[in-house]
Amino acid sequence: MFRDISFGQYYPASSPVHRLDPRIKLILTVLYIVTIFFIETYFSYLVTFVFLIVVILLSRVPMLSVLKSVKGVIFLVLFASVLNLFFVKTGEVIYEKQITSVWHFMITWDGVHNSIKLTLRLILLIAGASIITLTTTPMRLTDGVESLLKPLKLVKFPVHDVAIIMSIALRFIPTLLEETNKIINAQKARGASFDTGGIFKRAKAMLPILIPLFVSAFRRADELAFALDSRCYNATEKRTKMKKLKMHFSDLVATLITAGYATVIFLDRYYFMGLDHMFFPEVF
Repeated sequence: MFRDISFGQYYPASSPVHRLDPRIKLILTVLYIVTIFFIETYFSYLVTFVFLIVVILLSRVPMLSVLKSVKGVIFLVLFASVLNLFFVKTGEVIYEKQITSVWHFMITWDGVHNSIKLTLRLILLIAGASIITLTTTPMRLTDGVESLLKPLKLVKFPVHDVAIIMSIALRFIPTLLEETNKIINAQKARGASFDTGGIFKRAKAMLPILIPLFVSAFRRADELAFALDSRCYNATEKRTKMKKLKMHFSDLVATLITAGYATVIFLDRYYFMGLDHMFFPEVF
């Protein structure tokens, strides 16, 4: 059931994206996510799609691994798209029918465009954000977060604690998914069914999975706490690192390319929205 979800998993490879400084990847990922929410035209979606494909090719991560990250939220994407399709009432009417005296069923071109754009936005957002976990080990990601949050130490914020918690959470996502699959297979071997019946019956059938999963998660947390304690681990500020983060020329190139992509999106939104009519005349 959860075997094809790749969120939080690291894909080992030797690529320019893998070798980037994790701090730069975090900053550029945030910039990409922010830029996604400023997209208004199909031209910008096309530019974003091309940009994402180039990044995936440079990272040498299989396209299937990136698509698996979208699979986990496909129901949410479709649900949000359907809401936009049926509840946006502006624009030219495509189909209209009076169901009851209260409910007026209507589909408009604005609703269709909003539904398509929302679907594209969510898919590009999730696929782009998954690149950072697929190309960065949890340890390097932790070091990057800790380095970026270092100024918060001035206000006594537990930066190292937050970073190590995030690292442990990312590390245990694949483990918990594997544990979930084992529990599901064990319950199926006992005659349990998770794919039949209504929504309430399926939700009730998940209880035999959730209870042992929570027990296993708490057991692993206890074992990890004892392991850290037995090794005298603590979050002292004097801890050293085996590998120190260093920026290279490739980090500057990646920053300039991503900044150029963001600039194109912002210019298209505020100055060149007529490009949609130029590149997609049949849509308008």
